[in-house]
Amino acid sequence: MACIRKRRGHWVIDCYDQQGKRYRKALKEGTTKKAAHEALLDIEQRIARQSFLPEKRIPTFKEVAKDWLEHKKPNIRATTWEMYESLVQNHFAEIKQIKINMITIATIEKWIATCQGEAMSLGTLRKLLVTLNQIMAYAVRNRLIDNNPVMNAERPRKTIDDDRLGKTIVLNPEQIKALLDNTKNQQYKTLFLLAVMTGARQGEILGLKWKDVDFERKQLHISRTFNHGRFFAPKTKGSIRTIHLSPAVIRELAKWKLASTPNEQDLVFANNVGKPIDAGNLIAHHFKPALKAAKLPDIRFHDLRHCHASMLFEQGESITYIQHRLGHANPSVTLSVYAHYIKTENQDAICKLENTIFGGTGHKMVTNDGEAKVSNV
Repeated sequence: MACIRKRRGHWVIDCYDQQGKRYRKALKEGTTKKAAHEALLDIEQRIARQSFLPEKRIPTFKEVAKDWLEHKKPNIRATTWEMYESLVQNHFAEIKQIKINMITIATIEKWIATCQGEAMSLGTLRKLLVTLNQIMAYAVRNRLIDNNPVMNAERPRKTIDDDRLGKTIVLNPEQIKALLDNTKNQQYKTLFLLAVMTGARQGEILGLKWKDVDFERKQLHISRTFNHGRFFAPKTKGSIRTIHLSPAVIRELAKWKLASTPNEQDLVFANNVGKPIDAGNLIAHHFKPALKAAKLPDIRFHDLRHCHASMLFEQGESITYIQHRLGHANPSVTLSVYAHYIKTENQDAICKLENTIFGGTGHKMVTNDGEAKVSNV
C-alpha cells in the first residue's frame, strides 16, 4: 500500500508502480508532511493512468524523437521520413535534452519565440510545429506524458510580410505564350505546355511514361511520381487520376513522341542517357532561362499548376472538376488553396436565377394591398 514515512529527517514515498515494481523516493529536506502527501497523490494518479515512470527512466525529448522516427519509418515515404529526420536533427536544440515530462506549454512557446527571433520563415516553423506535435502525441500514446503541450501553445501568427513572401504569382495567357515561345528545346517546351494545360505536379510529369498517354481518347493517366531520384506511387488515391487533354496538347505530345529518342523506361521526358530528368537541372538550365528570356517574373515551376487552376476558376468550372484535375484528396483542400480565386460577384448568375424561377420577360410582384402588378425587367 502506498504511504509516506519519515526516515532520517526526510519524508519518503513508498509505493508500487503499474508494473508491480516497488518505488521509493526520499523527498528533499524541509518538505512538509502536506507536500509529501500531495507528491504521493500525484504519483498514485499517474500510476492509475498507467503513465508513471521513475525519474531515472523518463526519456529526454531527443530520445523520444528518435523512437518516433523509427516508429514512422515503415509507414511513410522514404523522402518524407528523411525530411522528418532532417528537421529533428537540425532543430529543437533548445529542448533536446529536456526530460519529456518537463516540456510544458511555456517551454513550447519559448521555443517558438526563439525560432521567430532567428527570422525563421513561417512555412518552416509550421513544419517544425507539425513534427513537434506528432512527437509529443507519440509520447502521450506511449504513456510517457499525460497531455500534449503543443495542442494549447499559442501558434505563430501570419504577418503582412509573410503574406507578401508567400504570394503566388500567376501568369496571364500572354505571359504563358511568351514562356513557351522562349523555350527553344522541343522537349521542355512540350513539358511546360503539359504543366500549364493539366495542372499536374512536377514529379507527376517527370514520372510519365508513354503508356500513360492515351492519344485516341485524349487522356493522360497519372499513376506515379518521380522525386529525389526515385519513383513513388502517388500519396493519395485522389492523386491517381485521368486528365483529359486538349487537341493542341495531344498534337504536341504526338510531335514530341516522333522526335524523341526511345528509352528503356518508356519515359515521356528523359535526359540524354534515357533516365528521368533531374528536377534541379530542369529548373536551373531550362525553366529559369526561359522565364528570363521572356522577361517574366521569377516564378516557381509549381506556379504553373496554380496558373492552370486559376484559369479554370476564371472560366467558372466547378470545385469538384478542378479538384479532380489537380488530384486533391477532397474539395476542401482545393478550397483552402484557391479560395481567393473564386468569384464573389456574379450579376449574370442572379439574372439566370430570376429567369429560371419566373421565366419570360417579367413576373408578378405582390404589393402591400395584395394586388398583383407586373414588373418588366
